[in-house]
Amino acid sequence: MGEEEEEKEERRESDDSDEEEEEIETETEKWSNHYSSKQRILLVGEGDFSFSLCLAREFGFSHNMVATCLDTQETIANKYSNAVDNVRELEERGCLVFYGVDAMQMSQHFFLRTHKFDRVIYNFPHVGFIFRENSYCQIQLNKELVKGFLRNAKLLLKEENGEIHVTHKEGDPYNKWELVKKAEKIGLTLQEVVPFCKQDYPGYDNKRAQGYLSDAPFHIGDSSTYKFRLFPQSGK
Repeated sequence: MGEEEEEKEERRESDDSDEEEEEIETETEKWSNHYSSKQRILLVGEGDFSFSLCLAREFGFSHNMVATCLDTQETIANKYSNAVDNVRELEERGCLVFYGVDAMQMSQHFFLRTHKFDRVIYNFPHVGFIFRENSYCQIQLNKELVKGFLRNAKLLLKEENGEIHVTHKEGDPYNKWELVKKAEKIGLTLQEVVPFCKQDYPGYDNKRAQGYLSDAPFHIGDSSTYKFRLFPQSGK
């Protein structure tokens, strides 16, 4: 694609974004816990897309949402029993769904890089069970994941009242991921920490995502949603 064609494509995407913003503004506002139908919402690291669908059903639509996962479309179909149906319903309600989106590189994604979001959500980030959960190597890998995600999410966040939400298990070894410390080092400030209750999101199915039990749930236990904002005038 030549420079002229790229410029045309970027202008077209910008026009589409403006139209979406106008459509969101005209809708009656509906809430699902922390999330509003008037917010532009990016969901990262989705498994079977059941969390995204929960929000879409509460709102009655999802044209204010972009939902992403690291896996391919074929992989999620093989991993999760409800993924294909969930994605189909999401798209019918207006959500944009992208596959193969790496949370640590998503700010370079051809579509995401042209948009800014009110909320960027990553529930239970995890690199997968490569080593024992409490081993040094596993902890380091997960620390790198959350750091890379936060760096990229910051670039996609609206400066005014934008928030990054990370839902995260509490206690050992998860406190060794140093989520808050990583966020502060890249120019984010902790706004609030609230308990995460799965019951607040009807239809949400948290998934193990790996191995022959990929479609099975994992134990959530004591978990919280950490809400981060940009430091005042920290910019990008």
